[in-house]
Amino acid sequence: MIMKYPKEYLEEIKLRVKVSQVVGKYVQLKKRGKEFIGLSPFKNEKTPSFTVNDEKGFYHCFSTGEHGNIFDFLMKTRSLRFGEAVKVLASEAGMQIYKFTKYDKEKEEKYNKYKKIIKEYSEYSQSELFDKKNLFALNYLKERKLSEEVIKKFQLGFMPPNNFFDHLSKKYSTEDINSTGLYYFVEKNQKFIDRFKNRIIFPIFNLSGDTIAFGGRIIGDVNLAKYINSPETEFFKKGRQLFNLNFAKDDRSNSKEVIIVEGYMDVISLYSRGIKNVISNCGTAITENQINLIWKFFSDPIICLDGDKSGQQAALRIAERLFPLINEENKIYFSVLDEGKDPDDIIKAVGKEGFLKFLNNKTIIQSFIWDTYVKKININNPYEITKFEKQMRKLCSSINDNTLKKYILENFLSKINSLTPNVNSKISYGFPKRKNFKMLNETKKIHMQKKDLTRENIIEFSILFIMIFYGGAVKNNLESISTIDFSNQENEELKIFLIDLIKSDKTEKEIENEVLKTHSNLAKSIIENSNLKMITNKKNYDQIKELFEDFINDLLEGQNKKKIESLENKLINNMEEKAYSELLKLKSQINRE
Repeated sequence: MIMKYPKEYLEEIKLRVKVSQVVGKYVQLKKRGKEFIGLSPFKNEKTPSFTVNDEKGFYHCFSTGEHGNIFDFLMKTRSLRFGEAVKVLASEAGMQIYKFTKYDKEKEEKYNKYKKIIKEYSEYSQSELFDKKNLFALNYLKERKLSEEVIKKFQLGFMPPNNFFDHLSKKYSTEDINSTGLYYFVEKNQKFIDRFKNRIIFPIFNLSGDTIAFGGRIIGDVNLAKYINSPETEFFKKGRQLFNLNFAKDDRSNSKEVIIVEGYMDVISLYSRGIKNVISNCGTAITENQINLIWKFFSDPIICLDGDKSGQQAALRIAERLFPLINEENKIYFSVLDEGKDPDDIIKAVGKEGFLKFLNNKTIIQSFIWDTYVKKININNPYEITKFEKQMRKLCSSINDNTLKKYILENFLSKINSLTPNVNSKISYGFPKRKNFKMLNETKKIHMQKKDLTRENIIEFSILFIMIFYGGAVKNNLESISTIDFSNQENEELKIFLIDLIKSDKTEKEIENEVLKTHSNLAKSIIENSNLKMITNKKNYDQIKELFEDFINDLLEGQNKKKIESLENKLINNMEEKAYSELLKLKSQINRE
C-alpha cells in the first residue's frame, strides 16, 4: 500500500512556501497586479504566457495548458517524484521531513473516520434546521438578520433532542464516535448523551475546509450555558484553530487587516453585512499559535472584543501575552467597544460603513497597554508610579525583536517621564544653557569639511584653539571644561596643561609660547584644522566666550547621546534600575539644553 502524506502536512507546506518563491528560482517573474508573469518553463517563447498566483496557490501556462501547485511544478520541471518534491519543499518551509510509520498509517485511518463522523453529524444538523418541526431554531437565526444564503454558506444546523448516536453506531465503533467529542457517557443511565442537543450548530472548519469541531448555542433552556464548544480531541486543538479563517483568508489581497471578535454570531453577522475579513477564537484566549497563523495571511489583525468589563480584561490579557511576538512586519491593534456592546450590536446600529469608520480609531498594541494601565494609577502617588514604571519596563523586556524593543522602551520612558514633568525641572547639573549663536553653525560647517577628523575631535580642537590664543576670555569658564574628558589622551593632557596656564595669570602670548614649545605638533594640527582665528580676529571677548560655551555644550550633547545609546542597549538585555535612572537623567538634560 502506498502511504499518503497527511493533508494537514501538505497544507502547512503550502501555507509556508509561496508559489512565486518556488517558481521564481527557475523563472524570471515580474509583478503584474495580484499575479506574477514570466516566460513559460514548459515551452520556448518570446512573449510571456506563464502566470503565478500566490493568493490562489497555483501557476498556469496559457501556451501549454500546464497548471498546478508547488508540488506539481517541481515534479514537472525537475522530474521529481511526489515524495521527493514534498521533502524538498518541507525543507524549504523549515519543517521536519515526514516519516511514515505503522502509527502514521493508523492515525491517518483514524482521522479519516473522525472526519466522516463529523461530516455526517453536520449534514444531519443542517437538514434538521430546515425541518418544519424545528422552525423556532431557523426563526432565531432569521431574527438575527441572517439570510438563508449565509446560513448555508456557514453550514449552520440544529441538533434536536432525538439521539443521532444510534444512527452513527450502525456504521462506526463506539470508540470512533467517542473520539469526536460529540457525545459524553452518563454512568447512571448507561447512555451516550448528545453534547449539542437543542443547540444551533456552528461548524468549525480547518484551512482545508474540513469540518473538525462545533460550537453550539442553546435555544430555549436558560439554565444551560448559552454557548459551548467541542472538547479538545486528538484532531481538534482549540489553541490552533480559528473560526472562519478558511473563508477570511480569501480576502487577504484586499486588506492587511483581519477583525478578531469574540463569538460565532459576531463573525457571521459581520460577514453577512459585507465584512469578510473577520474571525474568532474557539473558546480560548488567543494563543501564540493562533496569532502566528493569522500573520501568515494578515499583518495587522484588530482585536475587537465585547465592551463589558470581562471583555476588556480579556483584551488586556491577550495584549500582554502576545506583546513579545510583535515585530516590524506583524503588528496587533485593538478597538475598544462601548461598555455592554458587542460587534453585532454596533454593525446593526451603524451598518458596514459606520463599523469600518469605528475601526479606523484602532489603537496599536503598545498604546493599548499603556492607556489601559495608566488609567489605573494615581500619578501623584510615587509608589504607584514606581510600580507602574517597573511593569512597563518588564513588558518591554519581553519583546523578542531587540530593535523594536529598544524603540518601544524609549517611547514608554518618554511617556513615563512626562507623567511627572516637575520632578526634575529645578535640578541643575551645572551645564550652561545652549545659546542660539549664529557663528557656531558657520564654524561647524567649516570644521565638518575636515574629513580626517571626527566631529568630536573637531569640537575639541576648537575648544583648545580658544584656550591657546584667547585664554583671558575664558578664564572664568574653566570649571565646566575641567569636568569633561576629551576623546584621546593627547587632547586631554593639553586641556589640563592649558587650564593650569590660564589659572596662573600668564598673558595670552606667554600661554601661546608655552604650548608651541611643549606641544608643538599637536598645536600645529589644531591651528591647521581650525578656522576660528579668521572668525574671531577682532578679539571680541564676549563673542569668544559665547562661542566657547557653545562648543562645550555641543561636546557634552554628543557624549550624552553616546551614553544614552549605551544605556538603552544595556536596558534591552537587562532592565537595571541604576541604568534606567541614569538614562532618564541624561534625556532630561538634553531636552533642557
